[in-house]
Amino acid sequence: MGIGDLGKRLLIGRKLRSAQLHETLLSKRIALPVFASDALSSVAYAPDEIFIMLSFAGLAAYAFSWKIGILVAFVMLVVVASYRQNVQAYQSGGGDYEVATVNLGRSAGLTVASALMVDYVLTVAVSISSAAQYAATAIGSLQGHQTTVAVVATLFLMTMNLRGIRESGTAFAIPTYLFMAAILAMAAWGFVRYLFGDLPQASTADLRVAPEAGFEQGFTGLAAAFLLLRAFASGCAALTGVEAISNGVPAFRKPKGRNAATTLLMLGVVAITMGLSIIVLGNLMNVRMAESPATQLIRPDGTPVGPGYHQEPVISQLAAGIFNHFPPGFFIVAGVTGVILVLAANTAFNGFPVLGSILARDGYLPRQLHTRGDRLAYSNGIILLAGFAIVLIVAFQADVTRLIQLYIVGVFVSFTVSQTGMIRHWTRLLRTERDPAARSRMLRSRVINAVGLAVTALVLVIVLITKFTHGAWIAIAAMAVLFVLMRGIRHHYEQVAEEIAVEPDEELVLPSKVHAVVLVSRLHKAALRALAFSRASRPDVLEAVTVNVDSEETERLVDEWDRRGLPVPLKVLSSPYREITKPVVDYVRSIRRASPRDIVTVYIPEYVVGRWWEHLLHNQSALRLKGRLLFTPGVMVTSVPYQLHSAEIAKRRAERPVVTPGEVRRGGPAQPEKRSPARR
Repeated sequence: MGIGDLGKRLLIGRKLRSAQLHETLLSKRIALPVFASDALSSVAYAPDEIFIMLSFAGLAAYAFSWKIGILVAFVMLVVVASYRQNVQAYQSGGGDYEVATVNLGRSAGLTVASALMVDYVLTVAVSISSAAQYAATAIGSLQGHQTTVAVVATLFLMTMNLRGIRESGTAFAIPTYLFMAAILAMAAWGFVRYLFGDLPQASTADLRVAPEAGFEQGFTGLAAAFLLLRAFASGCAALTGVEAISNGVPAFRKPKGRNAATTLLMLGVVAITMGLSIIVLGNLMNVRMAESPATQLIRPDGTPVGPGYHQEPVISQLAAGIFNHFPPGFFIVAGVTGVILVLAANTAFNGFPVLGSILARDGYLPRQLHTRGDRLAYSNGIILLAGFAIVLIVAFQADVTRLIQLYIVGVFVSFTVSQTGMIRHWTRLLRTERDPAARSRMLRSRVINAVGLAVTALVLVIVLITKFTHGAWIAIAAMAVLFVLMRGIRHHYEQVAEEIAVEPDEELVLPSKVHAVVLVSRLHKAALRALAFSRASRPDVLEAVTVNVDSEETERLVDEWDRRGLPVPLKVLSSPYREITKPVVDYVRSIRRASPRDIVTVYIPEYVVGRWWEHLLHNQSALRLKGRLLFTPGVMVTSVPYQLHSAEIAKRRAERPVVTPGEVRRGGPAQPEKRSPARR
């Protein structure tokens, strides 16, 4: 085992066989933290965004926060009810993409796919950036370094998910349940203290929120209505992640559809309870938030708090007040909230690779994304998601308020199209179904999906109107680019398949003759092996070719060639500009022009080395030459390898005896056995 392979095994663990795929399936108690952590964690930033948007109009607008919270909760209930129909009707893991493709066509499916992929990337960027903000609140030394913290957390998540869905789910289950317990316990204790008249005020309660331009005269008119819609759109960030369960149905144990639907119901109940509790407690404790706290938040003496002020998230302010008599409570809540926000991105790390695999299977993305890695996870998709998320985190400096403006557009596009597809799904089945009980279930499901369509379409319109100029256009542009790109990839694959397809009456046409060319720079063992191999293939014409770059070296080669009496003629190509590739390519093409029905086979001697740095010192001319010759019709390129001593060392290193973990304990041989070629 080489150093690189050893490092890989330490990071992601031992390889799993394809037959062990069933071992990675999830129970409901593990599936909840794996697929629902995104929606559950949204209570850490969705209430903040509602308060921040309302702060544009000053404190008067805060009175609408709980009403907006109820509307968001209603939308979540509708979406959860709708997706409970989806996961039971479509269990292959395609989710919204499959629903849209089957019922509305390929273009609708690609629209959903591009929207979901953008949303998954933004889920990672927003969740991780929010976690970095909480970390900076709890640990003062991290303030100003949120971007670095977010990048490191993204790489950590990527590594954990490369270890496999079951292992990452088990590792993340405990923090997710701790977060749920901490938030619910904080809310319960806060309401108890309120009932006994002992609930303290938030640390920001004595601050005044200065209204922005346009709201100095009060919270009225069209501006107020638009601001309420914008706050509602920001609060709908709480719905992101609901659709991830529909993409992850194959990861559930049987019965898959029922288990996925149950998990969705648990997600909806817990997320709504926590979200509304946070908003109500925020109002009871007079939490103050602002988009520009340095200028909007005013101290009692009338002076702004200034640029040195660090605005704490709502949950941090609530925890500090509710647990003012128990300081560890604050650190527990802040700690598990920061952790859950990191793990929330795990939902995207499970959804994006599966969706990418399905799209790759259908020819819309590179086929490498359809391949499972050593741990039966879609490793290429995981790495791709992490890379895109890091780009966004760095570009927006881990600023949640800026990132969230790009957020939720994609997920509501997929919600709306998916519900439209489900209505057509039930309508199609009702045409042929005659069983009264089954028809009743289908009619009920269609009504639920119709309500879901109406609600999600309305929210989508609101999101587009209120967020377009604030950054949503970037997400829409990214979706359009992805849509065009995937169409282009599919067109390429179809074109290639059509071009290489064998016609029914097509016959095997033999070339008139084979013209073999052996490239020689010096007369050494590698060149002699290439000559021997070319002669063994018995071509019709065989010649060796060298390029005259240095006259003295060429003369020595010709003399030695004649002295050894090699039975292959040597041709010297002129190169006045000391090029190697161009004279060879021109000569090969001239052979083809002279006899188009001939096949030209070019034999290139190559060294096989065992150390990474040796690759930089050998075979560079051969690589360039092969790259040019591959584009020449009727030309075959054959590499003739010659193993150097370092290659033998590498071979022996690869064949060192290994002991499978636990082999002796399971009754296997005490002495390690050499790995067979199949296991290598």
